[in-house]
Amino acid sequence: MRCLQSFGERIAARAPDRQTAEIHIRRALMNRFNARGTAEIIRGG
Repeated sequence: MRCLQSFGERIAARAPDRQTAEIHIRRALMNRFNARGTAEIIRGG
């Protein structure tokens, strides 16, 4: 949860179902950023 809050501010939604949706969106964005930042390892030889 700490990573989600440091990614943005606090959760803005008040309704529990909207909070869940907001967390899913933030998680998807973080996963996309992490995937782009991951280096591909190519074995030489």
